[in-house]
Amino acid sequence: MQIEVQQQAAVSVLSPRGPLQSEDVEPLRECVRSAVAESMGRVVLDVSRIPFVDSRGLELLAELGTEFADAGRVLKLAGPDETMREVLALTEVGGVCEQFGDVTTAVRSFS
Repeated sequence: MQIEVQQQAAVSVLSPRGPLQSEDVEPLRECVRSAVAESMGRVVLDVSRIPFVDSRGLELLAELGTEFADAGRVLKLAGPDETMREVLALTEVGGVCEQFGDVTTAVRSFS
């Protein structure tokens, strides 16, 4: 999995590309934590280029959502496709994050 990091104003946008599977969990977790430290918690995770998420990947999203909530923040996901939206709705992950149709809307939500 490749993870592109962009800065849009005071928001870090992380754009992983490829399936989110067990072997990708730790690199993505570290990338998110680094972005949180650099952008005062203003992070958008662009999931539009993730075609598949396994159970460990879903656990990571749930854990990140809980970590954000514990810190008084919200995990913001941009661009989930229909399948991912359904999976998020059926799991606890949907309750610990905000979902946006695109990155621009997610970034603007910090205003």
